Amino acid sequence: MEWLPETRQLKLIDQRELPAELRWLVLSTYEEVATAIREMAVRGAPAIGAAAAFGMALAAARAEAHGAVAVRANISAAHDTLGAARPTAINLAWALKRVRQATATATDDAAAIAQMALQEAQRIADEDVALNERMAEFGAALIQPGETVLHHCNTGALATVDWGTALGVIRKAHELGKRPQVLVDETRPRLQGAKLTAWELQQYGVSFDVISDNAAGFFLQTGQVQRVFVGADRVAANGDVANKIGTYMLALAARESNVPFYVVVPTSTIDLSVASGSEIPIEERPAGEVLDLLHEGRPVTPAGVTARNPAFDITPAHLVSAFVTEFGIVEPPYIETLAELLKGQ
Repeated sequence: MEWLPETRQLKLIDQRELPAELRWLVLSTYEEVATAIREMAVRGAPAIGAAAAFGMALAAARAEAHGAVAVRANISAAHDTLGAARPTAINLAWALKRVRQATATATDDAAAIAQMALQEAQRIADEDVALNERMAEFGAALIQPGETVLHHCNTGALATVDWGTALGVIRKAHELGKRPQVLVDETRPRLQGAKLTAWELQQYGVSFDVISDNAAGFFLQTGQVQRVFVGADRVAANGDVANKIGTYMLALAARESNVPFYVVVPTSTIDLSVASGSEIPIEERPAGEVLDLLHEGRPVTPAGVTARNPAFDITPAHLVSAFVTEFGIVEPPYIETLAELLKGQ
């Protein structure tokens, strides 16, 4: 994503159109940013956070001409609207809090407040790129040359500002000459793996095969996978992981098959305010995402049926081999090591 200083707009890729078309959205208001987050034009926890921060900057910029009171009111309205766009990813609330704190100043200069909002949003975006590269270095060290790794959902540059989390690790291993082979879960029902991860890996020249989600257990059980890498939308204090639906089943299969299961997350995704995964709200998305799928041009489900569509599930901490963060590898016991990691952050 990119801030356009001349027009004071936010430009980002419309991920709904990939891989058929690389299309850009240019957003002018915080309401448009909230809609883009809610409708998954932008998705991935770090990307959602950065986009929301720029949404706050848009709110300040649009009200600047009306004075400091109007700027603060618009920032407050944007905070509430953007914060409600998607409930599970903690990066959203984290980024909004940072911008709000950065603009909590005694000045009555509307332009100065708007500039503070933009500077903090840009700082969040720049930090994301830098810390993702650090995570990639740490994670790539876990991959041996020629290994096959399994990846769920999309955690690459599309899910962040650049580089990515779990997919960034794979990208870095490839660039270091380790040439991993990747098995890409389709990640139903929105198919972020088949659509987005496959598209990204093509751009990087990484060798991969797309597999259906329910084939992952087979490849793990038969020894054809050496490591699993996933991202997360929120990590609880005890190490429980909220991530894209299907992650829990993947972690169970990995544990049964004695395959290491790594979660790659920036520390902004770790939420020590929730004791365990049971306290993390799970977004349930529209049934149409499940029911409107077509096969050979025809609906896959009979007319009139209903569906349930949780967007995330909870993977218990004991199934996680280690976390890869911008500060290094974190191992159990997570109730202690995660708290120590975040001390002073």
